[in-house]
Amino acid sequence: MTTPAELPYEKVAYPDAPWQMVGSLWLTVFRLNHDVDALRPRGVYGAAFVSYEEGSPLTYSELLVARALPKSAGKGRKVSITDIWVDSPASVAGGRELWAIPKGLCDFELETSHRGPLTTTDWSASFGRSPIASATFTDVSRAAPRLPFKGTTWQPELPEGGGEKGAVLQGSSKAFVARARWDFAPEGPLGFMRGARQLASFRQAAFRMSFG
Repeated sequence: MTTPAELPYEKVAYPDAPWQMVGSLWLTVFRLNHDVDALRPRGVYGAAFVSYEEGSPLTYSELLVARALPKSAGKGRKVSITDIWVDSPASVAGGRELWAIPKGLCDFELETSHRGPLTTTDWSASFGRSPIASATFTDVSRAAPRLPFKGTTWQPELPEGGGEKGAVLQGSSKAFVARARWDFAPEGPLGFMRGARQLASFRQAAFRMSFG
C-alpha cells in the first residue's frame, strides 16, 4: 500500500473547489478521555464512514476521525480531521493540496441491506489484510425529513507544507439517529479510539453537499 508521503500529488488531477458531493454518511460521536499526542488530545471526536456516490465529481469511500475544536482555540465552532483514508488518489491529492486534510489510501468493504424502513450497513477499512476499523449501523434515515447542515474545518499545516487551511461544508440530508457498533483494530492507526466512550450515532442519507 502506498503511503501518503510516497504519492506524487503534483501528478494527480483533481476537481476544482468547491466539490459538489452527494452520498451518505454514518457518524458516531465519542469522548476520548486521554491524550494521545499533540494533534489528538482528550476531547470529543467523531468517527465516520462516508460513501460519495454518482453525481459527485469523484466517487469513493472514506473513513475519518475528526476532533471538535474548543472555543478557546480561537477557531469558533470547527472540527479538525486528525485521521482519514479514502480509496481515490485524486481525493487524496485534492484533499491535501486544497484543504490540508491528511488523506491516505486504504481499502473498503461495504454491505447494505433493507427490511422495510430499516437499513443495516456494514463497513470495514483496511490496509490490505491489516484492519483499521469496522462498523455496523442500523437506521431508518431513508424515511427521515431532509434537513440543512453546515460546518467548518480547520487543518494544521501538513508535512509537505502549504500552511494552515480551512473549508466550509454545507448542504442537506435525510438525517436521523442510528444504532452503531464500532471495532477499532488494536494494532491499527485508530487503536487509540478503542477506549473512547460512544455518545451518539447518526446517519445522513442522500446528502447533497458543497465542500470548500
